Amino acid sequence: MLVLGAGLQGCACAYDLLQNPAVSQVTLADLRPDNLPRFLAGDWGGRLRTVRLDVTDPVAVSETLLGHAAVMSAIPYYYNAPMAKAAVEAGCHFSDLGGNTEIVFEQRKLHPEALAKGVSVIPDCGLAPGMVNILAAEGIRRLDRAVQVKVYVGGLPQEPEPPLNYQIVYSLEGALDYYTTPSWVLRAGKPVQVDALSELEMVEFPTPVGTLEAFHTGGGISTLPFAYQGKIEVMEYKTLRYPGHAAIMRPIRELGLLDNKPLEVKGKTVIPRDVFIAAVQPRLHKPRGRDLVALQVEVTGQKDGRARQVTFRMIDYYDAEHGISAMMRTTGYSLSITGQMQADGRVTLKGVHTPDESMPFAEYVAELSRRGIQIQEL
Repeated sequence: MLVLGAGLQGCACAYDLLQNPAVSQVTLADLRPDNLPRFLAGDWGGRLRTVRLDVTDPVAVSETLLGHAAVMSAIPYYYNAPMAKAAVEAGCHFSDLGGNTEIVFEQRKLHPEALAKGVSVIPDCGLAPGMVNILAAEGIRRLDRAVQVKVYVGGLPQEPEPPLNYQIVYSLEGALDYYTTPSWVLRAGKPVQVDALSELEMVEFPTPVGTLEAFHTGGGISTLPFAYQGKIEVMEYKTLRYPGHAAIMRPIRELGLLDNKPLEVKGKTVIPRDVFIAAVQPRLHKPRGRDLVALQVEVTGQKDGRARQVTFRMIDYYDAEHGISAMMRTTGYSLSITGQMQADGRVTLKGVHTPDESMPFAEYVAELSRRGIQIQEL
């Protein structure tokens, strides 16, 4: 099995793959593969191999792919289309963490070639998009007619500190993309875009999580609004934060501090977002901070002529024994599960399909449970 990217999610994915004795070797490829976290220490009896790889070098990528059953991409989303193409050409199954809807549509063009090669390509295999898409699709299947789908997800510190009550659990740059990119939703069955950080509402979770605020952010359910247009009236994804977060982030955005357009400042050209990240990241990066991930998927509609709601909930916590964050567990492990199910044949569809189309719900949830990630049905 080949994992592209030795960042937080790639390392979590590799660690999870190594827990399966049926996986004979895990190759972890990165530009800088030397500084691995302690939970990956050692060579795991020769089963863990690191490779220095520049994914912009097509020849090197093709050579690295040789001999692997499946490739899991945990590198920035803008590399996913060429990596998927290279994997298909090499005859490898491919999955990635997604995060950009346009790139998923580009990957779908590989469907005939992947089908001919007998391999599967599954974009969007993290937490959101990924896990939430699988849960939403199952909720829809359980109803005779689904009318509304609401998805809520948040990565949060267990011990919030003001003013933002937030800590970096993946890329701050990626989080800011979600705060500035319009979100695709369904309204009256039609895909439309709504402003990020808008339509604030409160969502209740059991203690110790409690009351959280939810607001629109882009990318969380990827292609789902397009897959279900004309079939479901309302579908939306919102990010969860501790109350008061959006009230700070909206003015920051509206003042232009998250813009990517260069400015002249004292004779030098600067990009406001780069300055913001440089100033804020050290304050939000808490190496000893313990996180949690809260998720809720609500599907409302009718079953046997009666109103019914299917609700899934998950709360997962930092793994203190191994030093693995809840975000890494729910995202990196989800990617690993996808790759393993592709390689062992439990994903039966070949070609390019999203997780909601291709991942067997019961098997996927059972795999999460084996890792201590519990999906509750309310």
